[in-house]
Amino acid sequence: MTLGAGAALADNQIDRDSIDRRPVLIVTGLVQEARIAAGPGMIVICSSSDPQQLRALLATLDSTTFRGVISFGVAGGLDPSLKSGDVVVATEVLAGDTRFLAGLALNEEMIARAALRRRRVVRGVLSGVEQVIAATACKAALHSETGAAAVDMESHIAAAYAAEAGLPFAALRVISDPASRALPAIAKNAIKPNGDIDVGKVLRGVVRNPTSLRALVSTGIDFNRALRSLRGCRGFLHGGEGAFATAEI
Repeated sequence: MTLGAGAALADNQIDRDSIDRRPVLIVTGLVQEARIAAGPGMIVICSSSDPQQLRALLATLDSTTFRGVISFGVAGGLDPSLKSGDVVVATEVLAGDTRFLAGLALNEEMIARAALRRRRVVRGVLSGVEQVIAATACKAALHSETGAAAVDMESHIAAAYAAEAGLPFAALRVISDPASRALPAIAKNAIKPNGDIDVGKVLRGVVRNPTSLRALVSTGIDFNRALRSLRGCRGFLHGGEGAFATAEI
């Protein structure tokens, strides 16, 4: 009995020693996304929706200190069937002619569980771009060209970093502006260097162009809906709902 207990303790010690305790690197574009993602076992960085700033930031990090990379945040919809608040878990990320495979930890039961919480979760391709895709015609053209479900400005850079470092990669993005909605120029140009939204700049833009108010309000409603959905996905990141456990990326 004593020998058996000792052997069990030794096995448990081996299991504990074999656990990779390095944090997961979470890549976001906006400060709101970064705040949602933050938590134990996570190192979160925010690009301020600036691809060059993200590359420069990643270049300062030691990739050997991470056990995986996750792109996490909102995205523009390309698939017309997706609405604001819908969740896209990437199967792969496209950047021009380059394709990066993404790890998945989803099954039908997990998707159904998310649906019960009024979140639609789909598997799909993400398209990575260097500039905001604002016009509906541009979204339609990109969807026709790539077949991607959504587009963002961080996932392809995070995927390239992970591939170069030999790290597991995954991406979870929530639709903010659907394919049918154009992003107002005021909204796409109102990101501060720290990744927050410059409310003052938005208000000044509305004063100069009052006709933009309706589109801006609709965009704001979509964005807030996406953030609520993204908060619900925090459990996916930390393994709380099992649908996106970091141990399985």
